[in-house]
Amino acid sequence: MSTQTADAPVMSSAAASAAPVITGIGVAAPNGLGTEAWWSAVLRGESGIRPLTRFDAAPYPAKLAGEVQGFDAAEHLPGRLLPQTDQVTRLALTAADEALADAGVDPAQLPDYAAGVITASSAGGYEFGQRELQALWSKGGQYVSAYQSFAWFYAVNSGQISIRNGMRGPNSVLVSEQAGGLDAVAQARRQLRKGIRLVVTGGMDSSLCPWGWAAHLASGELSTAEDAERAYLPFSAEAGGHVVGEGGALLVLEDAAAARERGARPYGEVAGYAATFDPPPGSGAPSRLRDAAALALREAGLAPADVDVVFADAAGRREADRAEAEALAEIFGAYGVPVTAPKTMTGRLAAGGASLDLAAALLSLRDGVIPPTVHAGPPAADCPVDLVTEVRRPARLRTALVLARGRGGFNAAMVVRGR
Repeated sequence: MSTQTADAPVMSSAAASAAPVITGIGVAAPNGLGTEAWWSAVLRGESGIRPLTRFDAAPYPAKLAGEVQGFDAAEHLPGRLLPQTDQVTRLALTAADEALADAGVDPAQLPDYAAGVITASSAGGYEFGQRELQALWSKGGQYVSAYQSFAWFYAVNSGQISIRNGMRGPNSVLVSEQAGGLDAVAQARRQLRKGIRLVVTGGMDSSLCPWGWAAHLASGELSTAEDAERAYLPFSAEAGGHVVGEGGALLVLEDAAAARERGARPYGEVAGYAATFDPPPGSGAPSRLRDAAALALREAGLAPADVDVVFADAAGRREADRAEAEALAEIFGAYGVPVTAPKTMTGRLAAGGASLDLAAALLSLRDGVIPPTVHAGPPAADCPVDLVTEVRRPARLRTALVLARGRGGFNAAMVVRGR
């Protein structure tokens, strides 16, 4: 993790201890650019997983991905930014603009150092880096862009969002793969407790280029199915890996008192969070995902019966799915709580995945509906979860639990509550 923090105005301890609220959402996803376009597609069960078009995937065993469709960066960003940014940063800047507008916040009107940016990233500007390395190999160092010095970096999204919006408060990045989207929000929450008023946070990733694809394939966890409807089947007896996607969600996390003072209408509050790390591979010890979930509920002051829906990590691999299902059964009982994984419509988005699930959880609370887990079908007998499949499920929702696991042993859990 790389962190740079500036001095911040101090707020009262009562304000700092209140649960922070999410007042803005910005989304870039394979099945929708913009929050409401994406959410409408999710509720329709519309998938964005398709054959790769960013490069020729024919020589590779995995050929499907979730690409953000119809995104023209020139329509969203000034021309001066285009030569210095990778696809992932362009998506992040666009989502940040949407989140701030949704929250009704103009950072220029805030005091200096009152607003910060804390994001998660797993790959940085991979596609930009590949292009410059190709120039180096084929033409020579004089053809490598000076922007390569930062465009590839994990922290570039945080930096560019901060510069574009004049947000001079805490600025950092977290690198914990799929768990990063929750870990970044938790880090933002810590800054609010120190007196910061507002943080743009969440995760965004994009590495759909041959260099990035080689890294994804090296994990051994990608589905090689060529039928988009059968490629990513979490909790299914036929699960055979996941599909990679790009995108994510950025959120405006705000001190509750500051949000109330300016008349904001929050989507919900971050009531609890916890992170754990798995034992070493081969140790025989179980995953600590269950512990993360239990600790998050404890911090929120909730019992398992208070949770209305779980947004699952949904790895799409038999062993990992069984482990998650067992963790849920231990906490809630077999089939004890509705479980969903709308990421089957986007693929796993690395650092962007959990923050997109967090956005989905907040919109579910707002609209009283649980989005579907498309194509997965009934769960396997050894995965005793009440999986919401194919059709969205109306429900009275107050509290949601979001789970995420990052490659390498990261676990994160976050509880959000409606306002």
